Amino acid sequence: QVQLEESGGGSVQAGGSLRLTCAASGGRVYSSSVMAWFRQAPGKERDFVALIRWSSGTTLYADSVKGRFTISKINAENTVFLQMNVLKPEDTAVYYCARGAQYTSNPQSYYSWGQGTQVTVAS
Repeated sequence: QVQLEESGGGSVQAGGSLRLTCAASGGRVYSSSVMAWFRQAPGKERDFVALIRWSSGTTLYADSVKGRFTISKINAENTVFLQMNVLKPEDTAVYYCARGAQYTSNPQSYYSWGQGTQVTVAS
């Protein structure tokens, strides 16, 4: 069973940057997989942030992060990154890495999740 572990969260000022890392261990991420980032703010639902196809590298972003966040991967290291620039207070949330098999922003389609990493953006 592939396990996912996020790291790289922290506290930054608005306008700053953070880079999140999701490391998959315990097995191989199959080429048919889709890796994604979601986030959940207190009292809110888990929202889609970005995804990437493991085989082709095709990406998809939520409108709220387009142009500011970049998702990338290193297949050989079973690692996915989320580079977050020009951070805003509304980006404050717990960020989760997820693995699925469908190219979708629906969190219910993802079957493997990390424990999450906190990102706090101060105004």
